[in-house]
Amino acid sequence: MNVVLIVDDQIDVRMSASIALTNHGYTCIEADSPLQAMTLLKSQQVDLILLDMNFSFDTTSGQEGLSFLKKLKDNNIQLPIVIMTGWASIEIAVQTMQLGANDFIEKPWKNTRLVSIVKQQLNHAELNQENQRFTALNRSEKDEKFVKSPQMLTLLKKAKRAAISGANILITGENGTGKSLLAQYIHDHSTQAAERFVSVNMGAIPESLFESELFGHKKGAFTDAKENRLGRFDIASNGTLFLDEIGTLPHNLQAKILRVLETGEYEVLGSSQTQQTNARIISATNANLEQLIAKENFRRDLLFRLNTIELHIPPLRERTEDILVLAEYLLNKHSQKYRRENMSLTTDAQTAILQHPWLGNVRELSHAIERAVIMSEQSSLDVQSLGLVNHGSADNTEQPLMTLEESEKRTIIRAIQHFSGNVIAAGEYLSLSKSAIYRRLEKFDVDPKKLEQ
Repeated sequence: MNVVLIVDDQIDVRMSASIALTNHGYTCIEADSPLQAMTLLKSQQVDLILLDMNFSFDTTSGQEGLSFLKKLKDNNIQLPIVIMTGWASIEIAVQTMQLGANDFIEKPWKNTRLVSIVKQQLNHAELNQENQRFTALNRSEKDEKFVKSPQMLTLLKKAKRAAISGANILITGENGTGKSLLAQYIHDHSTQAAERFVSVNMGAIPESLFESELFGHKKGAFTDAKENRLGRFDIASNGTLFLDEIGTLPHNLQAKILRVLETGEYEVLGSSQTQQTNARIISATNANLEQLIAKENFRRDLLFRLNTIELHIPPLRERTEDILVLAEYLLNKHSQKYRRENMSLTTDAQTAILQHPWLGNVRELSHAIERAVIMSEQSSLDVQSLGLVNHGSADNTEQPLMTLEESEKRTIIRAIQHFSGNVIAAGEYLSLSKSAIYRRLEKFDVDPKKLEQ
């Protein structure tokens, strides 16, 4: 049985609506103010809100109703809303629709019209929920076609459970394992799926622009602030904010992120007014945060806020069942992009792909196949066109077990050697910003000049 919340300061209006709807099988609860309505929404299940726009403090402008709609949106309360008003106004009607209202009815109404609108909006809401479930099911089936390993199938199941929880999630794993793709997967299976997914690389933000990038700024806040700018937290409102490379965040800026995670509050640069965000936070790192904490380079209290749920993506070399499946998918993807039809992998190429260590993980595999698709004159890609001649031989030895840091250092060294000492090109290949790769060179005490070929 559907529950309708009637919000109006006039008892006779509430009673009239309640009688009409109850006679048609709906359960009605009443509130005489937006404040009481918000309290009821926190304690009771509601399927639709019937909302008056004007209350005792303001009888004509509709501002109290608009303020309540904005509060519902800010708190990510997504319910069908029908506006009732005795003061017909196109301008107010437009504003209510922009803030999430679905329809409106003028006082005094005909009961048949009121019941018809309520029924219609509840039917629409039920249909939307079914569509979302159907879309999520299709997405699940499509995504899981590209993984076969038990590790990844288990990980995707955990990710889907985590997605609907709304909790903050920390994704860990080596460079190139697909952390950003998993973050998108979580968003797509969450209750925020219809809202924005906003991604920001924390390692690429200069310290001087950190507050502006994340929190926004007002015109004139600093020399180059020629106009107002929305921050990432504002853009991601009601949706998901993905903080990639969170381990690269300078220590003196971590307190600012911690405050937002703890309270949801922040200030736009150049403004003293406190803003509130309800963006869902997913972060990712390839760094060992416990080691950074031990070196006092990362705050433990920030880690506790980030990793309510932690998901680890294993490197590609530890899930060999996925390698050829991914290779075929990437070959099809790049073939379509570059209009190369009927491309395939030879048997020797498949063997070489399975034997290659893929220290750059899925990203390295994708680059190798993309390069081969572009450069090969043949439609059948062999070992040589993939550039894996040295890794396809029978005497290829198994790679020694190493820590994430050792693997990361080795991958960076190989990338710089491949690009003849060009650090920037190596960083772009590994999807690292200029500042991020130079920080890693300093961390691992690597001199790029010694790696020039």
